[in-house]
Amino acid sequence: MRVLLIGANGYLGRFVADRLLADPAVQLTALGRGDDADVRFDLASGSPGALTRFLDAVHPGVVINCAGATRGGARELTRHNTVAVATVCEALRRSGCGARLVQIGCGAEYGPSQPGSSTAEDAVPRPGGPYGVSKLAATELVLGSGLDAVVLRVFSPAGPGTPAGSPLGRLAEALRRAMQSGDGELKLGGLGVQRDFIDVRDVARAVHAASLSAAQGVINIGSGRAVRLRDAAAVLARVAGYGGTLHELDGPPGPMRSAIGHPRTEADHGAPVAYPYPDGCGSWQQADVRTARDRLGWRPRINLEESLADIWMEAACRI
Repeated sequence: MRVLLIGANGYLGRFVADRLLADPAVQLTALGRGDDADVRFDLASGSPGALTRFLDAVHPGVVINCAGATRGGARELTRHNTVAVATVCEALRRSGCGARLVQIGCGAEYGPSQPGSSTAEDAVPRPGGPYGVSKLAATELVLGSGLDAVVLRVFSPAGPGTPAGSPLGRLAEALRRAMQSGDGELKLGGLGVQRDFIDVRDVARAVHAASLSAAQGVINIGSGRAVRLRDAAAVLARVAGYGGTLHELDGPPGPMRSAIGHPRTEADHGAPVAYPYPDGCGSWQQADVRTARDRLGWRPRINLEESLADIWMEAACRI
């Protein structure tokens, strides 16, 4: 099976590439903006015609799109998450390869949900920020393209390679700094939010399964269990061997407290570390993953403690 993987150097794409390369039946070609891609191509600025010519030459049976942006303003997010997907869809429509498209979506497309609920694929998406809006627009383009396509809505990925600017990445970095400086107390804020964390290696397994299946439409990929960030912080402290006290700050982040996923400024350098989510999903998110089980034969295998241990292992290497 010839597979074209777009975004192989990204956080999710690296693990998807590893999973596909382990399958002897897969012939993999990586397309991306980096020098180490098999073919260099920028979806945000390249033309559908140029991509069509490449598709006709390679003739893949499956195209997997892991490319995209998670940070930036609305214009940048639209270019990399929406315009890029429009380019892929148009190129596939023009090409004679007839490839199946596996598009990586995200749980942020749904927006806030009722605490205690599980979000199924038939929920009406109401994204609460520009990232979720840009990804939802991409999903709608794929679903309306007429292609043989499936969109995997990945909730909160975790595990090795977790970006330092992500919520769990920043928790690990805060712990590393506290242990390095010998601080006996770590002050954290915004830990009341609950998210559905799913290991990135389980995500790669889901992408592999989707590429081999005939499933179409939207499929949620998550653990099916919401976890409070404060509980994740406690587990991370335990696996790190941190003997100090985690002191949770109450209330929403103020002007002197930095948000999760955003770099701290000089103004808040000495302020307590705060961790609200900037994903527009409110205080709660939990996936209903029955569709993935029924249509892909997929279930998560890696628990959060193992994911957090791998995150800490990478952070500890910076001590």
